[in-house]
Amino acid sequence: MLIAGFPAGAWGTNCYLVAPAAGEECVIIDPGHQAAQGVEEALKKHRLKPVAVVLTHGHIDHVASVVPVCGAHDVPAWIHPSDRYMMSDPEKALGRSIGMPLMGELTVGEPDDVKELTDGATLELAGFRFSVAHAPGHTKGSVTFGLPEAADIPPILFSGDLLFAGSIGRTDLPGGDMADMLDSLARVCLPLDDSTVVLSGHGPQTTIGQERATNPYLRQVAAGQGAAEAPRRGM
Repeated sequence: MLIAGFPAGAWGTNCYLVAPAAGEECVIIDPGHQAAQGVEEALKKHRLKPVAVVLTHGHIDHVASVVPVCGAHDVPAWIHPSDRYMMSDPEKALGRSIGMPLMGELTVGEPDDVKELTDGATLELAGFRFSVAHAPGHTKGSVTFGLPEAADIPPILFSGDLLFAGSIGRTDLPGGDMADMLDSLARVCLPLDDSTVVLSGHGPQTTIGQERATNPYLRQVAAGQGAAEAPRRGM
C-alpha cells in the first residue's frame, strides 16, 4: 500500500493519496486549502491515476481544492449530504467571514460530479474497500474512512477532525455538538483494535491504542464520563 500525505494551506490540513502501489489508481482524501499543487506533485512522483476524491467533512480547510482537483482529473467527489452545502457556502459553515484576501484564492462551489456518503456504506475505489462511518460532532456531516487489516498492514482510520493525536476536533462552530462528538468517539473509535493507525485531518499520525491510553477525551468516553478539558484543534 502507498499512502502519500502532506499538510496543506493556512490550516495545515492533511491531504492523503491512497493507492495499492506506485503506478496504480488512487483515492484523494481531503484536498483542502492550497492542496492542488501538492496533489499534482504526488501524482507525478508516484505515477498515480485518481479515481475519486473523498471528504471527511465540508469545512473549507478540507475542501478548498476539490473543484480544481476533480476538474483536472474528471473524477467525482464524495461527501455526506449534511455537509454538502459547505462547498458552495464556506462562510456560512463557519459562522463568520474567513477573510476576503483568503476567499479571493478559492474556487468556491461544487465539482461537476458529487456523490453522497451514507453511514455504513462501503466504497470500492482503487482496489480498496473503504468503510464509511458517520461521525457527527465536529460538523453534522463528518465521516471517517476505514481500511481493514491486510497482509502486514494494520487497519487504518482516516479520522478527519474527529480524533487527533492527543485531542479531538472543535465543536464550537455551526453544526458542532459536544454530545454528538462524544457519541461518535464511543461508537466509531472505541471498538477499533489498538493497532489501528489513525491518520487525522491535522497533526501527526497515532494509533487507537495510544489514544485510548493518553487522549483525555477518549479516556473519559471509555470511562463513561463527560468531556475532559483539553485543547481542541481543527478549523
